[in-house]
Amino acid sequence: MRKDYFQQHMPENVCFGCGVSNEDGLHVQSYWEGEEAVCTWHSQEKYHGWANLLNGGILATIIDCHCMGTAMADAYRREDRPLDSAPTYRYATGTITVKYLKPTPNDHPIELRAQVTEVKGKKTVMTCTARVNGEVTATADVIAIRVFDSSTHDGANPFK
Repeated sequence: MRKDYFQQHMPENVCFGCGVSNEDGLHVQSYWEGEEAVCTWHSQEKYHGWANLLNGGILATIIDCHCMGTAMADAYRREDRPLDSAPTYRYATGTITVKYLKPTPNDHPIELRAQVTEVKGKKTVMTCTARVNGEVTATADVIAIRVFDSSTHDGANPFK
């Protein structure tokens, strides 16, 4: 079954973490699995912190980008419309707090699972868990802020 990745619906996105238009980026790809947004990310040796361990900043980046995509997809889902439909929404990080519980191996897939816990106006609150081989290595509390709504913006999307 083909997954409908949120980030594929942001074709002009050049973000280092999730931009489909950034050939040097991390290429985070997220999709719905029930009420959770899921991302399975495969690292590369160049993202080591210490030998065989993922750099903490890279882990925070993939969590961040996964959650921004989740906030966008959740907004469309709440409005019962496809991700390709207008108006276009984009989100940016308001707050991210990552708790590193144990070192994250760099040589196995990292699974991220995010849940939306609250939506209030332009703010979406989420929790996210990072797991490797089923073991939780980090958790995060994330607040996303809607920074672009094409229905209220004159002109082109400034985030293209």
